[in-house]
Amino acid sequence: MKYLLPLLCLFSIHLSAQEDSLSHLKLLFVGDVMQHKPQIKAAEINPNTSYDYESCFKYVRPIVEKADLAIGNLEVTLPGKPPYQGYPQFRSPDDLAMGLRLTGFDMMVTSNNHSNDAGKTGVINTIQTLKNYGFYQTGTFKNEAERALFYPLIIYKNNFKLGFLNYTYGTNGLKTKPPTVVNYIDTVQMKKDLDLANLINPDFTIVIMHWGKEYKLEESKEQARLAKWLFKNGADLVMGAHPHVVQPIKLLPTTRNSQPATRNSQLATRNLVVYSMGNFISNQTKPNTDGGIMMEIDLTKHSKTNQTWLSRHQYIPVWRYVQKDKQGYRKYFAVPVAAFENGKTHLLKMTSQDKAAMKTFAKKTRTHLSKYDGVERLVSFEEVWKQ
Repeated sequence: MKYLLPLLCLFSIHLSAQEDSLSHLKLLFVGDVMQHKPQIKAAEINPNTSYDYESCFKYVRPIVEKADLAIGNLEVTLPGKPPYQGYPQFRSPDDLAMGLRLTGFDMMVTSNNHSNDAGKTGVINTIQTLKNYGFYQTGTFKNEAERALFYPLIIYKNNFKLGFLNYTYGTNGLKTKPPTVVNYIDTVQMKKDLDLANLINPDFTIVIMHWGKEYKLEESKEQARLAKWLFKNGADLVMGAHPHVVQPIKLLPTTRNSQPATRNSQLATRNLVVYSMGNFISNQTKPNTDGGIMMEIDLTKHSKTNQTWLSRHQYIPVWRYVQKDKQGYRKYFAVPVAAFENGKTHLLKMTSQDKAAMKTFAKKTRTHLSKYDGVERLVSFEEVWKQ
């Protein structure tokens, strides 16, 4: 026993020193932020002048605020003036950006099939509005010079150096008008961008892709091919958007030898791809489009070796709830399902039909993701109820 105590002390000191050498970073990603015409009308305070979007995200705000860096896909344009409209060419009030920023989001990617919906002015004003509100932004650019200066986007946070890239399959046939730039999925250009990112040498390179087939619950062969190609050419994490439904979360065998040895051998030898996070907020009514997932990604870095790895990944199902009063007035909310599904829905004034729809979405999403590498984080009511 007299020899055991010193050994235990040495072991404790060793573990403490090891932990002191580690830095941690929590990333949060959400799917498509959309604004159809009924959503714009529901947020309207004064016609064409002021809109309230902060309330849409009140139930997810506590989750978003806990992240060190929260990232969304802005699938609308912010032209800066009315008329505002939804599908097929999305033009939303600038107040949407303010609402997202007040919720705690730090970054918006803007390369998607709706990037050019408001023309050149829309591309430029969307970028400027996001930057005016303090967002990091990438995927579209005011001109080639701006792209050359600020792409790949490099963000420093919590002793981490992160590289972000963002691409879309197309822009619905609307041509990008010079001098603006929209990043398209072009492997020749993407290879140049990834090579540049490797030269800059971030701790982690994250690629956010706008890809796939709408409303398909499984990834396409092209998505699978591109994911493998991205990892082979330097990506460490691939996050997807566009299908408007949740697609698989998968750990793919790494094709590079840069992964460090960690306590979790599975994560040490694999790269994570989330093929589609679905809709974060929208008014879509097609099957499986009434929600999406928030993805929490935890990174760990060893300060002495500068090796960085994905230490944990978890998803949170989020359902789009449309609250209606007797006069037909609507309010839209992004609701973390787990916090309210067990007896708390009355606090949201949900009808029995609403509750059933939310549970159906949650069950289908959980069943689907359980086939692959999805791990859910169960959000408690106490975590999000901040009245």
